[in-house]
Amino acid sequence: MVCISTILLAGCSSGFLGLAPLGDRKEYVQAKSAYEAGNYQSAVTQLTDYIYKTKNVTRREARAYRLLGRSYEQLNQPSRALEAYLEALEFHPKNVPLLLEAGRLYQESGLTARSIEMYERALAEDPANTQALAGQAANYSTLGFYSKARAFYDQFFALTAEVLPEYRARYANTFLRQRDYEQAFIHITLALAQDPTEEDFWRISAEARRGLHMPQAALADLDAAILLAPSRTDFKTQKALWLYEIGEYKSSLQTAAEILAQKPDNELARLIQALNWQKQGKTKAAQKQLAQLAAGATPNSLIGQVAQQLSR
Repeated sequence: MVCISTILLAGCSSGFLGLAPLGDRKEYVQAKSAYEAGNYQSAVTQLTDYIYKTKNVTRREARAYRLLGRSYEQLNQPSRALEAYLEALEFHPKNVPLLLEAGRLYQESGLTARSIEMYERALAEDPANTQALAGQAANYSTLGFYSKARAFYDQFFALTAEVLPEYRARYANTFLRQRDYEQAFIHITLALAQDPTEEDFWRISAEARRGLHMPQAALADLDAAILLAPSRTDFKTQKALWLYEIGEYKSSLQTAAEILAQKPDNELARLIQALNWQKQGKTKAAQKQLAQLAAGATPNSLIGQVAQQLSR
């Protein structure tokens, strides 16, 4: 009589009872070890063998596809990663982790509509999934639907025990974009209380204060952002423009000079210089600068058009 244990062992080695063969399990473990060791190309090779060595699609495991996609991402091949996630979804259309991976990668690639679709499918399976809720909030913010974005953030906050400051800042930004400066300031202040080292939080605070007609406080916040990120010329151009708007022409010129010391070809800084010179009565210098900008600016650029208008 044949031993029952012998039959079961033989069955397991050939996929009996729907189990993956023992060899395949070993291959997956090896691929996972290669991934964890940073050997991503080796992981891709092993996972590809593991997934495609059989025509039995029921053995094309979601976990293997996810690891394959992540390996491609580590190799900076996002299109191949997305192919892996989407192929996996053909076999596992309701697998939430796969839907989240595809939604995230679509979002990072700027394909917002497709990202929304993936996160919608994930939320249909798991309405309380915080990653999908945060992903949808970011997507609708990108599209300019800030009220809808906040509705997703509200659900996300209700389900999250400890909200990271980056999410509070994104929430604040939805108010800022709709010119609700008071609410923007309240929520960005909460973010800064958690992390005062993030320069973009200070920028949002500065814009909120400016909207609340607090120009000096706004400039102070912008200075904090610049202190944290001295190479960010966008902060400095913003500061130079705000100084110009409140009539502090000397300080505005000084800030523009700092920008040009970093980037001599910065057209916006040169335009700010010309605007300040005009206010200081240095008409010839201003007109010369504007004429140069109008002639040499990037074709159809806003700065070139403004310079052309002002130089007439």
